Amino acid sequence: MKFVADESVDFPIVERLRQDGHSVWAVVEMDSGISDDLVLDHANRQNAVLLTADKDFGELVFRLKRLNFGVVLVRLAGLPPRRKAEIVARAVEEKGEELKDAFSVITANTLRVRQRLVQDNTPSGK
Repeated sequence: MKFVADESVDFPIVERLRQDGHSVWAVVEMDSGISDDLVLDHANRQNAVLLTADKDFGELVFRLKRLNFGVVLVRLAGLPPRRKAEIVARAVEEKGEELKDAFSVITANTLRVRQRLVQDNTPSGK
């Protein structure tokens, strides 16, 4: 899978996903300090799921209705970075493609995947 990791994501998560064979573009390595809008735009252009620990992306997606390829909000405060990496890697392994076109939240004990509703513009009866 392809991911864009916002700079709020602990780097061991980036390293672990790369070790597992995923493509991860890390903001901290490329464009540190860019706005959330630009981070989301980059993820969309790359058809990549955005990894973030920043709750502001929820506002962009839900309140402002910004299109996205998928967002994973990592809510693992207080855990060691390597443990966070294990939890995220397990979630990606278990849910994989379900993370696309969804807003997901990873906590120490849960993974919630909220699929975006896609409107069907097909005329009824056809």
